[in-house]
Amino acid sequence: MKKNLLNTPTINEVNIMDSEFAEMVLNKVLCDFRKEQLRKEIDRSLENRNKEEFLRLTEELKLIS
Repeated sequence: MKKNLLNTPTINEVNIMDSEFAEMVLNKVLCDFRKEQLRKEIDRSLENRNKEEFLRLTEELKLIS
């Protein structure tokens, strides 16, 4: 006979939690990747003395940080 413990998540609940966790990890990795891209582009804009590009990129970085 199958035992059901109180407050034990069902398989469906576990799958949903796993999916949500995977999505959170993926979002974090993508965000970190974009931040690194922006930092490199900001460095290039400084090297090229492109003020407009620098301001645009730093603003975008501020929005996602």
